[in-house]
Amino acid sequence: MNEIIKINLNDNHEPVVSGRQLHEALEVKTEYKKWFSRMTEYGFDENEDFLRVTQKCRTPGGLQDMTDHVIKLDMAKEIAMIQRTDKGKQVRAYFIQIEKDYNSPEKIMARALLMADKKVHKLEAQIEADRPKVLFADAVSASHSSILVGDLAKLISQNGFKIGANRLFAWLRENGYLIKRKGSDWNMPTQKSMELGLFEIKETTITHADGHISISKTVKVTGKGQQYFINKFIGEVSA
Repeated sequence: MNEIIKINLNDNHEPVVSGRQLHEALEVKTEYKKWFSRMTEYGFDENEDFLRVTQKCRTPGGLQDMTDHVIKLDMAKEIAMIQRTDKGKQVRAYFIQIEKDYNSPEKIMARALLMADKKVHKLEAQIEADRPKVLFADAVSASHSSILVGDLAKLISQNGFKIGANRLFAWLRENGYLIKRKGSDWNMPTQKSMELGLFEIKETTITHADGHISISKTVKVTGKGQQYFINKFIGEVSA
């Protein structure tokens, strides 16, 4: 079958044609812009039956924007019929033959296999991209050891969000995970953080030279907390 007008497939694998190429194939004398505007009055809807596209076109006066339209085959068939010319009949017959070929069992199967293949490749790419995050999350969730906030900052940086210990402490205070009120409990976990199981407090007894004893408190991030905060910061990187 001789190609009268080029047929393309859109993202949904539906056959479409260029409005300007259709205008030329039908040998319409009216200016394209006026002609297409008149065609849309037959009940065709933008973004449903056709898409408006703008591309650069070289003219004697330099590059200028040129509007074209990506038209679905059903609309193109109707437009060809509307012309009521021999050329319109010829183009419509061509589209009908294209449609029959498009809907043949072989072509339907080929498109289904192609779409399935694309979905598999997309899924494989996503799995590969998520692999480091999954491995990290699994390792942390399985860990029973807690770490210092400074070490958590290093882990976050290794996973794509650059942050130092001081900035992380400030972020934890500003977001309600650590107490920001100056005093003996400054930088201690808030009630919310403790209820979520994100931190634990390690107490160390210190015996001084003069014999008195004091207790030092150190905030440590639990395995659950490490996973929680890493996921938060990875989410900001991905957003």
